[in-house]
Amino acid sequence: MKKIGIDAISYYVPSIYLSIEQLSEKRNLDFQKLNKGLGLEKMAIADSNEDPSSFAANALIDLFEKNNLDPQEIGRIYMGTESALDASKPSATYATDLVEKYFTNKFGERCLKNCDITDMTFACIGGVDALQNTIDWVSRNSGKKAIVVSSDLSKYELNSTGEYTQGAGAIALLITENPSILTIDNAWGIATKSENDFFKPRRTFNKKDLINEIISKLNLNISDSDFEEKFSESIFWNNNSEIIEVFKDEPVFDGQFSNACYVDRMQEAFIHFEKNKKTDFLNEWDHIIFHLPYAFHGRRMIFNNWFNWIKKDEKFGDLLNEIGSEDDELFTKKAYKSNIYKEFIKNKIAPGEKASSSIGNMYSASVFMSLLSMLNVHYDNGSEIKDQKVGFISYGSGSKAKIFQGIIQENWKVKIQTSKLFESLNNRKEISFEDYQNLHKSKNIPPLSNHSVRFSHTDKTVNSKGYRRYKI
Repeated sequence: MKKIGIDAISYYVPSIYLSIEQLSEKRNLDFQKLNKGLGLEKMAIADSNEDPSSFAANALIDLFEKNNLDPQEIGRIYMGTESALDASKPSATYATDLVEKYFTNKFGERCLKNCDITDMTFACIGGVDALQNTIDWVSRNSGKKAIVVSSDLSKYELNSTGEYTQGAGAIALLITENPSILTIDNAWGIATKSENDFFKPRRTFNKKDLINEIISKLNLNISDSDFEEKFSESIFWNNNSEIIEVFKDEPVFDGQFSNACYVDRMQEAFIHFEKNKKTDFLNEWDHIIFHLPYAFHGRRMIFNNWFNWIKKDEKFGDLLNEIGSEDDELFTKKAYKSNIYKEFIKNKIAPGEKASSSIGNMYSASVFMSLLSMLNVHYDNGSEIKDQKVGFISYGSGSKAKIFQGIIQENWKVKIQTSKLFESLNNRKEISFEDYQNLHKSKNIPPLSNHSVRFSHTDKTVNSKGYRRYKI
């Protein structure tokens, strides 16, 4: 059986952020609850000249440069995203166009012209879908290399309960045979159910209702038909449809229901995984990597699983010795606060949470940033984790969960040593709350970053009709 998995990892996180402490102060929120309870410290903010395609392009370029890759060696680049710039044209094509232009002098024009490129979208699990699909492709095409890039902008309504979980960035993974970082087993647990826990609909408004609302609010002495005639040359108002369609980056969501869907799909996926591969999750998984809407989300979602696992394990006696009899009606709450569970979190979960605390939710890239976070923590600490097993729990609203596992390879340190993830996160610029709100409202302000960026999206003209253009 061929060993296939992740040979290299690169990332891009915007170089500006808003501190959760500042947000808490301005929104009159309990900072200690967000910080100690949810693990939140900072949220990455896209600058005025950035978007998910430029995030992806930056991550891809780093992957090529740090690994001395020839773009013509890459057979496919599949992008997981729920922040698409277009309903038809893949955001990956914008990103790879920028990569080609960046490398023109080195590799010639259109160095990715024979590369298969597309987007995969299923909320926050789209990147994992792209990974599974790409592993299958590499297994059928011996010697070929491929890339999975996940890039997203997590944006919620101002003053909403999701605002403090926002984040942004991209992760790119090189997928090959005999990988240097992580082999991935051909065993997957999958669970899917259509739900409305989180979605980004095309919202519709009746055009006449909007016109009559304007007439009423402004006390205009004009009929709706006269209004339409006066604005007959308006690009916005002059259309044959009776409705106005509006798409927004901010989702419709129900946080508690989404958590319930996460848990339900995860449990179903665990059952499915065990049908394919009997596993002692408590003892066999040395590290657990989650999709993290917020940093401490995974430790909350997995507790019931841990509780059921430990009941069947000899360690249950240690738990009883620490917190007392099962007859205690507070037994479960005591178990959650026990030193044994805290040790489980510290050893197997916390290293994967660290980056999320400083970035926020990266949607499809979140689970891979959790992996990169864990690897960087152990590299920085000088830990040897070769041959250890990593369990992955991924989730996408709508809803679907996938569970899979991999083995850390001998040369993981060689590929992680140039990452310097936490050094990079510590070198970002904090912005003011006013600047954050201006960016959120898409006001026309100059870039705030004190770092140079490779690309800027510049297209603001009406004639572009939404097509995104960039300058290098």
